[in-house]
Amino acid sequence: NAPENNSKCISIFCSTCQQTIQPHHLLHHKKTHKALTLLGFDSPQTKTDKETLLAQRQKLISKLTKSPKYSETQRQKIDYSFEFLMDNHIPTSYCEPVNINNPSMFFKVNNSLIKALAICQDKNFAWQGDMEDRFIVLDNYGNRSDTCFLGLVDGTHGATAAETVAAELPLLFLDQLAQIDSSYKKSKEGQQILDSFDTVIKADYREKEMVFSDEPGNDKTNTYERIHRAYAKSFWRMDRLLQLGRNEVSKVRWSGCSVVTCLVERIPSKQTDGTEEGGREHSENTIQSPLTRAAKGAAGLLHIANIGNVHAVLCKNGKSHCLSREHSTSNVSERKRILQNGGNISANEPDGLVEGYLRTTRGLGHHGDPALKRSVIPVPYTISVLIDDTCQFLILASNGLWEVLDYNEVLALTMKTFTHCLRMYERIQQDQTSPQKCQYLMPFTEANLNDSKATSDQQDVTEVLCSNKDMFLTDLKGNLKQTKPTSSMMRNYLQRKDGELLQTVSPADSESPSPFERDAETYPSRCKPQTAGRGRVTSETLYGNTAKYIGEQLVKTALAAGSRDNITILIALLNGCDKI
Repeated sequence: NAPENNSKCISIFCSTCQQTIQPHHLLHHKKTHKALTLLGFDSPQTKTDKETLLAQRQKLISKLTKSPKYSETQRQKIDYSFEFLMDNHIPTSYCEPVNINNPSMFFKVNNSLIKALAICQDKNFAWQGDMEDRFIVLDNYGNRSDTCFLGLVDGTHGATAAETVAAELPLLFLDQLAQIDSSYKKSKEGQQILDSFDTVIKADYREKEMVFSDEPGNDKTNTYERIHRAYAKSFWRMDRLLQLGRNEVSKVRWSGCSVVTCLVERIPSKQTDGTEEGGREHSENTIQSPLTRAAKGAAGLLHIANIGNVHAVLCKNGKSHCLSREHSTSNVSERKRILQNGGNISANEPDGLVEGYLRTTRGLGHHGDPALKRSVIPVPYTISVLIDDTCQFLILASNGLWEVLDYNEVLALTMKTFTHCLRMYERIQQDQTSPQKCQYLMPFTEANLNDSKATSDQQDVTEVLCSNKDMFLTDLKGNLKQTKPTSSMMRNYLQRKDGELLQTVSPADSESPSPFERDAETYPSRCKPQTAGRGRVTSETLYGNTAKYIGEQLVKTALAAGSRDNITILIALLNGCDKI
């Protein structure tokens, strides 16, 4: 049965119409927008009756039949949109919360730019038989402090290529970095693996790689461009190694993958001379943006490379900035490249498939099909971005998230969940010394499960996090606007000196609904203040649990919104998050 209060469902903002939508309504909601647009209605919020829809359909079909470019496919789209809107079937107002198979994982990284890092995955068993996503988290990358290497690999037609890339691409990239920066060091084991690749990367192949090298006598190539060249060369070599077909099962079509990687490195504040982007034919570029200009007092750099349909999004000053590019048949320039080079794109909806098989137009692997491989190239998009205290979140996610949510919707949900997390901590902090409210901090044991008052109070606390009250609204430009002022709850919480802090436990095996209830499990039922020496909610625990919870909410939302792919989300809380 549906609960009496539906506000316990997490809601998200539709970036098209700015309405608050529950996740299980989102797929139908977006189809409605698409159908209205296809029928020629200007406003996505247009409310139409049956007579208006019928008149508009007849008008469009009459115009289409008189056109010399009449298309039966376009006629079918008009009919489908008309029938969809006429049906007016709205999903049920409530659905059971979606459970994920694996809890979020917290990773401790030795990087002063990152407060916390967590990864959450779900196979999406309703649509997928295997988990083909892989992730990369390497701390002290290249034996350098304050440097880490992050990545997500989204496998296709098996996980073999994804597993190989996750294991070997970091080594190949480090090998290239060590040649341009002596501070990057390779381990003895890593060097042995790289030496074993010499039998594959032979002299004739190395000559082809000269396109990635600097022109003779060109000393003006800056560090950023060299890193982009290193990315391009390592992707190129990785694709060559996948051509060996190691561990591939199929003899007809081998596995492939999309990849997004991020090198996070600390820089002295004086080195803020802007950013550059790798050029020439071996690496795709982007135009200048607010992210690629000099930032006064920048603390670090993100070097991003992506290929395929996995993406990286940076939240800066409450706005989303996509740091990657979509390499799929929905990209007009990619379609043009494939067709001009003799490739084929099928008529499958919505945007067609390369050689009738694959939606992505760039990737690693896919060597089992020569025709497909001619079109799907291993050329990454690269960009370097300065980060400072205005940067709040970094999110890397596989296609399972992006196929149902856009960047602004993910950002709005992340900001909203993060703010709710701060409110929860603030409430627990205020309630821990109140004997009347100690039930908030009581664990669910067999004894108190029968206590309706304790159960009700615990649900009230959960409702604070999962309520439908909108913390942020988006304006017509997609910018977030806060509806209620929030104090510096994070800083106030961490700066308390009265010793009344909760004792913490590891949340790894907990299944309770929020990270804050996990922290409270070991708090004694008698609401006595804890002394400073008896355990604290440290900043690491606070940020770590928050990052894990945000990741879980994003995965649950994607599942509820109708995702049909594996979902993997890596979220890093950056230094600017505590200034929200």
